[in-house]
Amino acid sequence: MDSGDTAFMLIATTMVMLMTPGLALFYSGLVRSKNVLSTTMQSFVCLGVITVIWVLYGYSLAFGPDVGHFIGNLDFAGLKNVGLEPGPYSDTIPDLLFCAFQLMFAILTPALITGAIAERMKFGAYLAFIVFWSTLVYLPVCHWVWGQGGWLGGMGALDFAGGTVIHINSGAAALVAALMLGKRKGYGRDAMHPHNLPITVLGAGLLWFGWFGFNAGSALSAGPVAVLALMTTQVATGAGLLGWVIAEWKVQGRPTVLGAASGALAGLVAITPGAGFVSPISALVMGGIAGVLCYMAVLAKGKLGYDDSLDVVGIHGVGGLWGALATGLFASTAANPGGADGLFFGNPGQFVVQAIGAGATLAYSVALTFIILKVIDVTIGLRVNIEDETQGLDVATHGEVGYSL
Repeated sequence: MDSGDTAFMLIATTMVMLMTPGLALFYSGLVRSKNVLSTTMQSFVCLGVITVIWVLYGYSLAFGPDVGHFIGNLDFAGLKNVGLEPGPYSDTIPDLLFCAFQLMFAILTPALITGAIAERMKFGAYLAFIVFWSTLVYLPVCHWVWGQGGWLGGMGALDFAGGTVIHINSGAAALVAALMLGKRKGYGRDAMHPHNLPITVLGAGLLWFGWFGFNAGSALSAGPVAVLALMTTQVATGAGLLGWVIAEWKVQGRPTVLGAASGALAGLVAITPGAGFVSPISALVMGGIAGVLCYMAVLAKGKLGYDDSLDVVGIHGVGGLWGALATGLFASTAANPGGADGLFFGNPGQFVVQAIGAGATLAYSVALTFIILKVIDVTIGLRVNIEDETQGLDVATHGEVGYSL
């Protein structure tokens, strides 16, 4: 074991944990004030639900010994055989620390989906959804890419910190959920502006901070690759912020604070799969394009007519898809000898592999999410009644109010 790597990963793990409360703030500022607590709760409760799943069987299915290149077995159930010595995924940090680091990713991913179903989903239905979705969708896809023996990892798919596993996966699920739940009452007619943008910006700042642990920590050691991932994360995020702001300034005639926060998030999403595989200059291009591309995707939402409340599809789905494909374009062994060259560096096959990984994840997530939500809808129902939606879910579901003024 290496004490420096261990210390680094302890810090990175806690930084990634902070991303889920940061996401809760980011989302809760974007909804109407009568739903601020319910939106916060949807993210925050993942810290409890997914932790229990991860300990009982989640880590084992994601990272346990391979079964058919699709899923892990139950050798690590209850964290059996997961100890304080280095394990199969790192030579320098305790196996239990790797498990804890990956737990934080598993917590954040279903929380991302909540932005698409904000203000209208039953809390009980939501709890059932995150249990089944994490089990049937997240864990297999995680194993495909990062588990030993997973079929996408075996093909050579590059996903440094979760562009496919987390962002394409959650973005696809968010689109299905938004379509199946339907539009919020009054959508397109009533004003549904963000009620507290300073909270959203605070959440964006916490996400940006935590993302350094997310991406740099995925190097699993305090070395050159972690430094590269940290720098490309900063560069792409700054470029994404500017790309979005400039695009909306051109289209709408003014730059907005919400646009700046959304653009930063778009840059973070896009660089995630390639953070440890591309150069800072490539990250600049990837982030800048992501800012413009995700802004255009959000604009298209209005024309397509679906109610993705907080733009999960436009930012995480589209941004994650772009990031995965762009990694196949910009990856370079000059930046990281342990990676691969992409299309622009003489290896078109890598782009093809990235496209296969993105497409397979998209299709699997869409299909399984539809089935899970359909079963929940038939059994307990997905959506709150009109009276509760009108009153607001803070009072109707939780018996609390976010503000007493």
